Amino acid sequence: MKVCVPVKENKGLDSVPFNHFGTAPLFLIYDSEKEELKAIQNGDLNHQHGMCQPMKALSGEEVDAILVGGIGAGAINKLTARGIKVYRAVNETVLKNIELLKKSELMEFSINNTCNHHDCEH
Repeated sequence: MKVCVPVKENKGLDSVPFNHFGTAPLFLIYDSEKEELKAIQNGDLNHQHGMCQPMKALSGEEVDAILVGGIGAGAINKLTARGIKVYRAVNETVLKNIELLKKSELMEFSINNTCNHHDCEH
């Protein structure tokens, strides 16, 4: 499984998930089968509100799940249409969130609990 976690700065598995998918400076992609972590820059960082292009942001990386503090309805619709599950990250490390995901202890985002602006508090 490939898991994407938006972060502000790359501290590897000790990084903390960012509060909003679309405005995260970079993404960490964790491959659970290979136990590898790679960082990519947000390819859609300067989009207008409501115009997030998740696949452009991920620079074409294929992932199975996103772990994030918050995400807008447009982005979640585009991701779920591609079969990508989106989960609400807890304010812990990337490693802790991946462990919680493996134990099915993270809440999956639905269209009813998304952000409606870039400064959304989580």
